[in-house]
Amino acid sequence: MKRVIALGLLLSLMAPVSADEKSDAKEALKELQEFIGSWKGTGGPDKPRPTPRDPVWNENIRWAWRFKGDDAWLHMDVKDGKLFKSAELRYLPKKKLYRLTATDKEGKQLIFEGKIEREILKLERINPETKGTEQITMNTAAEGDRFIYRLAHKNEGTTLWRRDYLIAFTREGVSLGKVDKKNECVVSGGLGTIAVSYKGETYYVCCSGCADAFKENPEKYINEFKAKKAGKKEN
Repeated sequence: MKRVIALGLLLSLMAPVSADEKSDAKEALKELQEFIGSWKGTGGPDKPRPTPRDPVWNENIRWAWRFKGDDAWLHMDVKDGKLFKSAELRYLPKKKLYRLTATDKEGKQLIFEGKIEREILKLERINPETKGTEQITMNTAAEGDRFIYRLAHKNEGTTLWRRDYLIAFTREGVSLGKVDKKNECVVSGGLGTIAVSYKGETYYVCCSGCADAFKENPEKYINEFKAKKAGKKEN
């Protein structure tokens, strides 16, 4: 009986994702478009009054889009992080949940799932060793110039959350002047910060992932971009 259940689970995981589901996933990830970019931050214990003895570290991260065919997800690279080396963020249309697969400092993958609540991405996982619940929250602030993520946990059988770490970032380059926000990414629709050209025309993308996607199939994204612009004008 267990083998039948396991086989059914395996087949469900292997089931192809429809084009509509991939489109829904991309649209849901656009809710987190402000994550995209390079960030410089500082991490430490998440408590009201840190002390000089508390461990503090500097950490740089970079969020970017990733594409494979019609599939899309967000990827985070971490430099000098105390907690993670990288992470991948997807949206699961059937479950209506976001899934963060984070790789910790030891190379272990930790899978968190959850939703956006009051403009904060809130994700949780059950620790198989302690049976407690671990939580990570992510959000932007200051009109998209600040990025914050927190880690907390609660023990099995309790409802009290205990704060662990807070890592606060500033968008790289904001101290040198605001980026012109009228430029829209031709691929994702977010803030375009990188210029790309095709047949003598200049467009903008928000990250290296979108730049790669544009180079692979520029006409597809240009046509979609212009059609969207035309639709806005008609409305």
